[in-house]
Amino acid sequence: MSVRSVANLTRDDAVEFLALAPKVPVQTTIKTYALEEANAALQDLRTGRLNGAAVLVMH
Repeated sequence: MSVRSVANLTRDDAVEFLALAPKVPVQTTIKTYALEEANAALQDLRTGRLNGAAVLVMH
């Protein structure tokens, strides 16, 4: 099993997005997991218990 993150945009796309971002009320939601809880984070993603992004942190 592997976890991958992919972003497909050009530099111009990023510049345009960053200029627009402050004008749009974007609400981000994250849930942090200790690195040792990576399997629990994956399980939450698989089962739909996670709303937003999972972030693994080292303590």
